[in-house]
This record gives sequence, C-alpha cells and structure tokens, in this order.
Amino acid sequence: MTSVNPQHCLSVALKLVKEAGELVRDAIKKKKNVETKSSVVDLVTESDKAVEKLLITGLSGVFPDHKFIGEESVAAGEKCVLTDEPTWIIDPIDGTMNFVHSFPYTCISVALWVNKDAEVGIVYNPVLEQMFTAVKGQGAFLNDEKISASGQTDLGQALVFSEMGTSRDPEKVDTVLTNLTTLITKVHGIRAMGSCTLNMCHVALGGVDICFEFGIHAWDMAAGYLIIKEAGGVVIDTEGGPFDLMRRRVLCASTQELAEKIAKLLKQYQPERDGVSE
Repeated sequence: MTSVNPQHCLSVALKLVKEAGELVRDAIKKKKNVETKSSVVDLVTESDKAVEKLLITGLSGVFPDHKFIGEESVAAGEKCVLTDEPTWIIDPIDGTMNFVHSFPYTCISVALWVNKDAEVGIVYNPVLEQMFTAVKGQGAFLNDEKISASGQTDLGQALVFSEMGTSRDPEKVDTVLTNLTTLITKVHGIRAMGSCTLNMCHVALGGVDICFEFGIHAWDMAAGYLIIKEAGGVVIDTEGGPFDLMRRRVLCASTQELAEKIAKLLKQYQPERDGVSE
C-alpha cells in the first residue's frame, strides 16, 4: 500500500491554491477569452489553463513521483487514469460558466487520492474567501472552523441542489427536467447554482441537505467527496449503490436515510465513464 504524509501534502497544496486564487479573483472582474469544449455551454478560459498549470507545476516540483488528473490536461488529450499511486485530481475552475459571467459561485478544487481513496481535499472560492479543507479522519473545515452536515432526514424539509449540466444530449435534458418535476412538490426547495464542487461543500456545511448531478467528472467530485464524508454526510451513486469516482454521477446527502429516499425517486442517466481505473 502506498502511503503519504497527508498533513504535509495539505500544507503544500494550500499554499499553491491560495496563489491560484489570486489569479481567479483578479480575472473574474475582467473580460475573458472563452473557448468551447464538448458543447456551446462547456467552456474553458485562459484562467482555467493558467490555474491548472500553476498547480501541477508547483505540486510536481515537491512530489515528483505523484500522478495527476487535471480537467484541462484531459481535455488536451491526457489519459484520465486512477491507480493506487498518489494522484492529485484538479479542477482549476469549477463553475466556469459562472466565472465567465462574473458570478462569484466558482472555485478551485484539489484532491489527493491514494490507493483509490481520498486523503486530502481542498475547495477554494477565492472571490468569497471560502476555503473548505479536509484530511481523512480529521474532520472538515471552512476557513479553519469545523463544519458538519445538517442531519436532516425529512425529504419535505430538504433543500436540494440540482444542476442542468453542460450536455445538450436530449436524454440528459429529459432526465434533468423529469427529476425537477418529480421533486418540486416533494422537497422544501430546489436550487441550481452551477458548481458541483461547491454544491457538495454546502452539503458538508449543513446549508444544503441534498445535491445530485449526472454528467460531471472525477475532478468535480474528488475533493467534495472527502469534505462531505468528513463532515458526517453521505456520498453515494445516484441509484443508491456505492460511489464510484469515475462513473460521472453523484448523490450527496446529510444522512443515509435522506440519500436513500431521494435515490428511489430519481430517473437515472449514465454518461460515458471517465477514463480507466486500474
């Protein structure tokens, strides 16, 4: 079994994430040079690429043997492979659409997975100065204050975050709309904020009771997964089974009871899996 010093990894990554946050905070106010990827609403900016380069360069300088999965590296043709080796999984800007519109619900997400399990998670919204952190077995924190999931079990009292996503595939769109129609009369409220990673962190914080999404990628979930788990929340597959980082779908809830209640109601959708897990 490969092992790392998670505390050391956290402190190195935190310094780099704060540095990257300055880039994002500065760039969000300015005009962006925007390109599209898989669809007209799947966006990438110069800032996404600059942040990812800063993080990978900085981390590989300290941890030359570690592997990387980065959103923009994969978009540029790198393989998305999760092994037992220490692997940094990076989303340089989650909520790129929000970033392009200067809407401050956007974040940098960095996770370290070892032996296919999360050891360190960092999610930073540099515009609102929210730094979510977790180390396996040590709890979850927002700006160094311990956080915990709400403990909600009543679906009728649950605030739910759901997303439209960046796919215009008719089956995916139908799934999203069907689920909204099903849930709207059964839950306390539904919101779509535009960042899977931050949605997960708000479940950990206790402000949101459920979030779910289809079509996201490993880098959208890798840090949020640990932050929720360490806050006492639940992360499972949308159908109710065990969570699979490479399966491109996730259901998070304050409690197992609530997670199971909503899993039974959801129309399912299975996107093509992320890369390979060896």
